[in-house]
Amino acid sequence: MAVLKWDHLVHYVNDLDQPVQLFAEHGLTAFRGGSHKDWGTYNALSYFGLTYLEFLGIENLELARSTKHNVVVRDAVTVLPEHEVLSRVVLRTDDIEAVEATLRKAGLLLSPVIDGRRLDDQGRLIEWRMMTIDGDFQGLPYPFIIQWNERDEQRLASLNSAGINRPHPAGQVEVVSAGFRVSDPAAAASHWSELFGLPVSAPADGSDGSYSLKAGDQTFEFVQGEENRLSRIVFRTDSPQLKGQTLTVGEGEYVFE
Repeated sequence: MAVLKWDHLVHYVNDLDQPVQLFAEHGLTAFRGGSHKDWGTYNALSYFGLTYLEFLGIENLELARSTKHNVVVRDAVTVLPEHEVLSRVVLRTDDIEAVEATLRKAGLLLSPVIDGRRLDDQGRLIEWRMMTIDGDFQGLPYPFIIQWNERDEQRLASLNSAGINRPHPAGQVEVVSAGFRVSDPAAAASHWSELFGLPVSAPADGSDGSYSLKAGDQTFEFVQGEENRLSRIVFRTDSPQLKGQTLTVGEGEYVFE
């Protein structure tokens, strides 16, 4: 199977400016990303190298409601405005057709591979290919799959030169892990490991019942809880301003260690 890495995450919000302002107050760079004109959504972004945060809101409710083959937009319509939750992680590949074939063989309900695009605030057209996975495992939504039109090294260089991957005034910050609170951590970790080829990097020793999967340079942590969803993102930082802080956006936590 093609190698999958953690690309970004989606966090549903009602007001894009709220996380942008909150991050700015703590020395973190976040900014309006642009509009998905085909889907009725828009976003704000915060980059940490190739792994980034996407705060996603509804710009055109009628269009969002009519969008097909995109469970991310469908779920935004379902949960907003009541629940500003962390939605799901996104896995990056350089061979989306190979991933599609593997997941179909596993019996998952997939969207077609669709073309995504948005105009950023400078009017630049950003394009990608993506595939969403319907359903869930014991209530936990599946990731979706994305393929960019550049390989990782080229894309990072492009993001840097365009000023999209910007330094954070607070200092060095990197994404370490995504935390999922699930009813059965062992089963969830095993299921994702088999589907997406993510190796178990730290099997539980029985002390706390948690399981970890390696996803590129970061990990996915599955811990006991009844929410069955993504709940927190952990960062490593050298910033005295950030270290020990937890920033809360809606029902999601951003923890700095």
